[in-house]
Amino acid sequence: MRLDVVRGRVDRLRALMRERGLDALTVMVFERLNSEGCHYISGFRGSSAALVIDAERELLITDGRYRTQAAMQSPFTLIVQAGLPVSEYVAGVVSENGYRRVGFEAEKVSCGIFETSLKKVAVEWKDASTLIPSLRRHKDAVEVDAIRRAGVIARKSLDRALKEVRVGMTEIEFESRLLYEIKMAGAEKGWAHDDFIVVSGERGAMCHGRATEKPFVRGDTVTLDYGVMVDGYMCDVTRNFAVGGAQDRAAELDKILVRAHREAVAVLRPGVSGKEADAVARKLIEDAGYGKNFVHGLGHGLGLEIHEAPRLSHLSKDVLQTGDIVTVEPGIYIEGWGGLRVEDDYLITEGGAECLTQSDDQHLRVVGE
Repeated sequence: MRLDVVRGRVDRLRALMRERGLDALTVMVFERLNSEGCHYISGFRGSSAALVIDAERELLITDGRYRTQAAMQSPFTLIVQAGLPVSEYVAGVVSENGYRRVGFEAEKVSCGIFETSLKKVAVEWKDASTLIPSLRRHKDAVEVDAIRRAGVIARKSLDRALKEVRVGMTEIEFESRLLYEIKMAGAEKGWAHDDFIVVSGERGAMCHGRATEKPFVRGDTVTLDYGVMVDGYMCDVTRNFAVGGAQDRAAELDKILVRAHREAVAVLRPGVSGKEADAVARKLIEDAGYGKNFVHGLGHGLGLEIHEAPRLSHLSKDVLQTGDIVTVEPGIYIEGWGGLRVEDDYLITEGGAECLTQSDDQHLRVVGE
């Protein structure tokens, strides 16, 4: 990560720390848990680490496996731990420096680690779980560019994979082919921690179903929810295709969902609530007679993680801000028949929303004829 990007993020973090009256902030990564926050602030992408940031210094603590990687990825001062858990090193650094009020991420640190490592240090520990997520919500130009590039790879890879679809191909075979195309196109991987959603025929009613050995049957509608990682950032896209020919019902739902998607996008702008955006798509789907079949929210934020703030749903309390990146993904799911969903990713700008992923037709495609 560029040095100026890291420095800018640390400066903004320090401003928040001063507002909270914190002498220092600790960030800990345990077997990849919270690796995204560490990556965002320091540039380091290892599976075990800790950061200690005060008014003047930025320390990165990790073990010998990551000595070379940490030095390459982060400008922070490196401390290589040996013989003690990373949380014990954090406790030692905090104790040695005489801090009074220290922030830690209670949402990421277990009770056991807090009780055995942190609590024994005589400082005032303050929950600072919201600090880094509040910075991460506003995507800078580097982040936007990574997600836009991920979207380009996603589209081109899907185009190539769809050329291989045939009756009898299994869901797993298709997912594997798509992942092959994604990595051959230069991406790091698909999603960070999840398989893609590939559901065909009646299985399409499972909005989060994973690929199985089920073969594609002529006339099947297939819903594919997938993504691409570039420089740690992910896009999130859903497309539908029909194998050998589209059913009338699939064509009907496709028209409803594409319209709901586009009308919801038309209202996206700073100051619009997640609830308001969701209501636009939800009303259109309800008016078409499928309200009970739209069983999730309209969308969510994304970036280093596939689900971040803000949320677009009928329960959301979030209000859109310039720099948010959100998905828009209305869906209809019918038990015993199947389902469809249409999803792309949007950057909230001062004047509305810019699509970062849609360079193709969102409508249902017929393949494998």
